[in-house]
Amino acid sequence: MADNKPLRLWGGRFEGAPSDALTRLSVSVQFDWRLAPYDLLASRAHARVLHRAGLLTQDELDRMLRALDDLDRACRSGEFRPTVADEDVHTALERGLLERLGSLGGKLRAGRSRNDQIATDLRLYLRDHVRTIVSRVVELETALINQAEQHADTPAPGMTHLQHAQPISFGHQLLAHVHALARDVDRFRDWDKRAAVCPLGSGALAGSSLPLDPAAVAAELGFDAPAPNSMDAVADRDFAAEFLFCAAMLGVHISRLGEEIVLWASQEFRWIEVDDAYATGSSIMPQKKNPDVAELARGKSGRLIGSLMSLLTTLKGLPLTYNRDLQEDKEPVFDAVDTLLLVLPAMAGMVATMRVNTARLEASAPDGFALATDLAELLVRRGVPFREAHEAVGHLVVYCQVNDKDFGDLTDEELAKVSPHFAADAAGLPEGTPSVRDVLSVRGALAARSAYGGTAPDRVREQVAALREIVDEQAAWANSES
Repeated sequence: MADNKPLRLWGGRFEGAPSDALTRLSVSVQFDWRLAPYDLLASRAHARVLHRAGLLTQDELDRMLRALDDLDRACRSGEFRPTVADEDVHTALERGLLERLGSLGGKLRAGRSRNDQIATDLRLYLRDHVRTIVSRVVELETALINQAEQHADTPAPGMTHLQHAQPISFGHQLLAHVHALARDVDRFRDWDKRAAVCPLGSGALAGSSLPLDPAAVAAELGFDAPAPNSMDAVADRDFAAEFLFCAAMLGVHISRLGEEIVLWASQEFRWIEVDDAYATGSSIMPQKKNPDVAELARGKSGRLIGSLMSLLTTLKGLPLTYNRDLQEDKEPVFDAVDTLLLVLPAMAGMVATMRVNTARLEASAPDGFALATDLAELLVRRGVPFREAHEAVGHLVVYCQVNDKDFGDLTDEELAKVSPHFAADAAGLPEGTPSVRDVLSVRGALAARSAYGGTAPDRVREQVAALREIVDEQAAWANSES
């Protein structure tokens, strides 16, 4: 500009310049600059609406669109950058437009405010990036499914309270994580439906007296509809908070998977070995191999949860409509996006390359009297009330502990001594009822749990096929345009 004064999008009623302290507190361009492509996209749509309203001639529109395209190119190449004097992304871009168009550039501000601009830009940014996030989740899901398919028949200790409980298929446990991640994708997709409302055209809070067309802008920008209430449109940050909840929930699920991998890779478990490419060593202990990706993923969940809490706390006391507090909405959102896009590829790579110690898993599957429930259910099939069956097997566990034996070490006489229900010739048994020896088999225990959702290898393979279809459909959505 001719007078070289910093460009401000306000100030007509002010006689003096803002203090340095206010300027430093107000500036946001250092983090909201990443919204520049979305602001320019919305500016093109707004320019076309101004033209249809008779507020720009065809020549002015053509010049405006060429200047916006040139500014977009300059922003992407780094030729045009914000300066320390630019308050925010909107100020920087208007400066760039004025440099290219002179006073014509100032016409673009008609009928819109930074209030509806920023609400629109942030929605556009998130709706774009949520598809990238889902693509990365799909990669992690696929890595887990591939491992599960290889280990549908691999017995493993199933745990509750981190204590051996019942034998399971290791593939079944891996797929449990896929189901959690699939719910996360469902939440993001459901979020996208609610986020597909366009605030542009709401102005500062009351709409505009100019003959604009919010529905046309919404359609051009890929939204389903314009905002039905201009006050709610500029004040609403539900979409940001809900996105952060979805991100935090995904972070929690990634953290739970990370925690299990840390355990599985430990000397105490030795169920898996993490590939060298996804582990680090110690600066003092030469033998160490640390599952850092899993640990970092576990730690990053705290950032995601913190971002959600930060925004909710900011929002909880705000009156309608726009308040400057809402400047605090962007950094938590940006941090959540960046965190997920760092963590997810690393987790997918680690899972895809980890080596499973099948011999160790199978050997430890029956440990801790893990077949106790199978014995109790055998007695139920023999007509014993479960309460009595539960107590009888509990006594059998105590007998084994006192005598330092496992179930398979017991003689028929010892079994019958603990409870007559265990006798091989127990009276009145239905034909075909298995013996105690028949159920003291890990693979038999797995095969027996063949009900829908169970851990039987055949059911696990069915899950693999069903989840592949779900994940393929998720990938197609992620690759679609918003």
